[in-house]
Amino acid sequence: MDHLQAGGVKWMMYWIIFALFTTAETFTDIFLCWFPFYYELKIAFVAWLLSPYTKGSSLLYRKFVHPTLSSKEKEIDDCLVQAKDRSYDALVHFGKRGLNVAATAAVMAASKGQGALSERLRSFSMQDLTTIRGDGAPAPSGPPPPGSGRASGKHGQPKMSRSASESASSSGTA
Repeated sequence: MDHLQAGGVKWMMYWIIFALFTTAETFTDIFLCWFPFYYELKIAFVAWLLSPYTKGSSLLYRKFVHPTLSSKEKEIDDCLVQAKDRSYDALVHFGKRGLNVAATAAVMAASKGQGALSERLRSFSMQDLTTIRGDGAPAPSGPPPPGSGRASGKHGQPKMSRSASESASSSGTA
């Protein structure tokens, strides 16, 4: 068990030193990149940190990082507890807000949908059936009025046959 804890501590030391190196590297790359042999020195420093023979990361951790973390342990624990409480409060606040927005959206959708649905599902009384026609005009309920439809115009007048005309004039003269 002690061996596993020692391995965990080594990994923690490595990642803390790696994070500090990455942060420092960001600023030194901006300001010291003009320095002669800067990149070569940086590679040598990384090799020193990673080498199991020099144990550079362990040395930096034990000399600088661990004493700083130990002296600030109470403050770090308080900050973690506050962050935990704040994150829980923020989660509850945004959860309630999200549920309120979702409920409002559901009510709005239901009310709009109900209005559209009631308009579509109206009763089919006789008056409704007559207004369903294309333009909404009521359907005619009797024979078409004279002069409407195909019977109107030039071609709509009935023509008398010649024999009937002749028979009418012959009956008048005889």
